[in-house]
Amino acid sequence: MLQIGFESGKKCYFVSTSGNLENIYSLMNGFHGEYEATVDAKGRFLLPGGLKKQLPEGEGRFILSRGFEKCLTLYPLKSWEVIISRINQLNDFDPKVRQFRRQFLGGATEVELDSANRLLLPPTLKEFAGLAKDIVLAAALDRFEIWDAGKYKQLFEDFSPEDFSKLAQEVMTDKI
Repeated sequence: MLQIGFESGKKCYFVSTSGNLENIYSLMNGFHGEYEATVDAKGRFLLPGGLKKQLPEGEGRFILSRGFEKCLTLYPLKSWEVIISRINQLNDFDPKVRQFRRQFLGGATEVELDSANRLLLPPTLKEFAGLAKDIVLAAALDRFEIWDAGKYKQLFEDFSPEDFSKLAQEVMTDKI
C-alpha cells in the first residue's frame, strides 16, 4: 500500500513499495497551462516543451485513459499509482465499484515518450475522444486532459462568465 504524506505543506510524497520516499509533484502549484499540439498520420504528437518542463526529470512514462468527458486523460505514472492505490481499497462486492472500475480502467494504456519526445495515441482512445489533427493538452492539477482543439474551444464559448462565477461559488464555497 502506498502511504501519502506532505512536507512543508508544498510537496506530496509517497512511500513506494521499495520503502523509498518519492516526490509526486508540488501540489501547491500543480501542473498548469494549455498546450497545442498536432497529431501526425501515425497518431503521434510531440509533447510540448512547456508541459515537459513541469514533469520531474526523467519522467517519460504515462497512463493514457478515457476522460470523464469526450477527452483523454494523460497521467504521469506516479500520479496514476496514487489513484490506483485508492481504487484498490474499494469494495469489490459493491456493483457500483465494479462498474466504476470497468469504466475508469477500461482502455487505460501505458504510453512512453519515444526518442523524439512523441507520444502515440492508441486508435481506440483517439476515436473515443474524437481526436483528429489539432489537439490541446490542458492541465488538471496532477494530470493533463487531451482535447480536440475545436471541442476545447467550444467548452469556453458555451460557458458564460456568469455561469463560471456561479460554478466557482458552488464548488469553492465551504458547505456546512
